[in-house]
Amino acid sequence: MFQRIIDGISASTGTTVRLTSLAAGAAFALFITTCFLCAAAFISVLNTYGPVQACLAGAGVFFLLTLAAAVSYWAYKRELRKQAQIAAERAAKSAASSMLADPMLLATGLQIVRAIGVKRLLPILAIGGVALGILASRAGMPDEVSAEPAE
Repeated sequence: MFQRIIDGISASTGTTVRLTSLAAGAAFALFITTCFLCAAAFISVLNTYGPVQACLAGAGVFFLLTLAAAVSYWAYKRELRKQAQIAAERAAKSAASSMLADPMLLATGLQIVRAIGVKRLLPILAIGGVALGILASRAGMPDEVSAEPAE
């Protein structure tokens, strides 16, 4: 029984190592290809325009690549922040709704009703229900003024 588990793990590990080495080889080949393409572009610009322009052209290309990577990273981080904010809002809403389903809270509420009496609590509950309805309707409405500028 344990031998089958060990054989399965070793086969899985062997496959993972083979796939990882293939991916590393492909990444290294892509790096070498990119280096030769950059060298060819540099020599072409060097022969046509001169050494200073060739260096500036190479720097410009890599600057644009860096700028694209930075913008992509910034957009990704912004999206993660938005998702985290949405998840936090959902968690807060579910925590508030699950509080009403808590048996301890319901038992405490029943004890308060018994102690004070239903006739005295009815006006308070009516006012509380209206206030809760107003708060719930406001929570569902989008804000008119946003903190971030519209894009």
